[in-house]
Amino acid sequence: MATAHPSQPAASGHDDSLGQMTVLGVPVAVCADVFAAALALHQGGGGQIVTLNAEMTMAARADRALGEAIAAAQLVIPDGAGVVWALARQGRRVRRSPGIELAWRLLEHAAQMQWRVALVGASPEVMAALRSRLAQDLPSLPLVMAVHGYQEPGAWPALEQQLLALQPDLVLVALGVPRQETWTQRLHQGRPGLWMGVGGSFDVWAGVKTRAPGWMGRCQIEWLFRLIQEPSRWRRMLSLPAFAWQVLRQG
Repeated sequence: MATAHPSQPAASGHDDSLGQMTVLGVPVAVCADVFAAALALHQGGGGQIVTLNAEMTMAARADRALGEAIAAAQLVIPDGAGVVWALARQGRRVRRSPGIELAWRLLEHAAQMQWRVALVGASPEVMAALRSRLAQDLPSLPLVMAVHGYQEPGAWPALEQQLLALQPDLVLVALGVPRQETWTQRLHQGRPGLWMGVGGSFDVWAGVKTRAPGWMGRCQIEWLFRLIQEPSRWRRMLSLPAFAWQVLRQG
């Protein structure tokens, strides 16, 4: 479990003011406004935000380290339609909260409030394009670190120490699941600021990939759009029917 910040509850990694549910044993917060919850978390000393979908839920059941990182996170939001559906079957109706939208709102807020921001992950080309876009769209953003994720193994310890020394208010990490969650969980403990895994968000913001049209999100078939863009994801997509079957089995 994460080491609690002095201003956070010591007994749990989660904010007890949030409604807490589980989906197949994986915790998820139930709240009306994830952006407000994230701001409250920052004000309370910071912590880790996880964006939970069906694929990550199944991965967490198979990967102990990932499961422990999610369980220790201070805010786990229902990112995927499958998680929202599973919660509805338990009688809790919540809105889907895409992590990419929360992360961008936090960047806008950071620019307004002059939060120190660090970005870690994606390819060198994507990070370069993202820096250019942020300079145009959020010119007042205090970007204190922006490093790609294709570092040599020996470079990571120094990079991590540099990141911690900067004491950023917001750290967005695009290293892929499960690494971004386990890496974040290890680094953020006892540190201020919000630390959030954002998956492929950097690619979308940089213009390398396209997000699914809104109608596909409303129809809960964004997964199909991602599969069309990245056919190599088909093996990972097999977790979706497995997830649905396990939820149905639980009644």
